[in-house]
Amino acid sequence: MTTESKRVTIYFEPDLHKALRLKSVETSRSVSDLVNEAVRETLLEDAEDLAAFEERADEPLVSYEEMVKRLKRDGRL
Repeated sequence: MTTESKRVTIYFEPDLHKALRLKSVETSRSVSDLVNEAVRETLLEDAEDLAAFEERADEPLVSYEEMVKRLKRDGRL
């Protein structure tokens, strides 16, 4: 853990806590490392999603009804 790390209290469901502790032992990594990695991955996925939304911002909107019609027309429904 770096000196820049912040300490927080997180309440896990008992089964999740047990799974984290077991994974920590099996991977020789701290629970903090595992949680930091999971949060970092989630934030990266969010950043990718936001970038994709931004790239498609100028695309025309398609209504639900139109999408269903297209799917039927293309034989996918």
